[in-house]
Amino acid sequence: MNAIDTLVARGGVRVSEHAPFGSRTTYRVGGTARVVVNVTSLEDLDELGPTMTETGLTIVCLGNGSNLLVEDGERDVLVVHCDRSFAALDYDGDERVVVNADAGLDLPLMARRLARDGVVGFEWAVGIPGTVGGAVAMNAGGHGDDIAGSIEAATVWRDGVTTTWSTDELQLGYRTSALGARDVVLGARFVLARGNANEAEERVREIVRWRREHQPGGANAGSVFRNPPADHAARLIEAAGCKGLRLGSAAVSEKHANFIQADANGLAIDVYSLINLVRTRVFEESGVELVGENRFVGFGVTP
Repeated sequence: MNAIDTLVARGGVRVSEHAPFGSRTTYRVGGTARVVVNVTSLEDLDELGPTMTETGLTIVCLGNGSNLLVEDGERDVLVVHCDRSFAALDYDGDERVVVNADAGLDLPLMARRLARDGVVGFEWAVGIPGTVGGAVAMNAGGHGDDIAGSIEAATVWRDGVTTTWSTDELQLGYRTSALGARDVVLGARFVLARGNANEAEERVREIVRWRREHQPGGANAGSVFRNPPADHAARLIEAAGCKGLRLGSAAVSEKHANFIQADANGLAIDVYSLINLVRTRVFEESGVELVGENRFVGFGVTP
């Protein structure tokens, strides 16, 4: 029995072979993974982690997949999916509030719960369709704030060892961190403040209204490119004549030029090719080389 067979036998319903992967992302396109391990607790990793490592497969973390594009076909990877049942949230403190959140917790849910109880400083996250784990890995942000603004530490599993990473070790930058593909964020500790619950909830509502007005729904992964210094990627994309540009089953959004929409039953290669086409046209028009926010599995890119 090889390591994959052993993992399947030990994992039971938690482990699936040749399992949907791309369809679990918010683009809703892309292929399958050789193995998907559904993690509901740290105990799952303690039990299955050694065998996961023995498979020799590249480990890729998956939360809500809101910043991920998976190539079509089968990817020879082992996906660790932090289930939404791995989503505890607790907080305590008067003025200085220490917040502990599990990796599978949805950011919008976390933002709403904190605001409701008068814990302020995290309202911005209501518009980010990801989980705590993914948000830490990419230093997710919006509306003038990001994860780096309040995080104190993260608990990370790598190759069977669980450690605590400080903010210095995380090296959080603009949509970047020191975390690699095989680093599984299990949870994070934040420091926030007490404030007015009514004002915090109104701020949450304002952000939701703004995003509905200015950003498209449907199958996309949010902003495709980072904003260059003192400029906006959407402005540059529109100036290059790319707003509404279509390539196969993917199109640049007519509502917000820094979003790419994928058609139902479309192809991931169309999204990937359109991202590169937009980057090329913007560079030809403005001389600005846009830097992507999305992460890729496949397409010749190392996860």
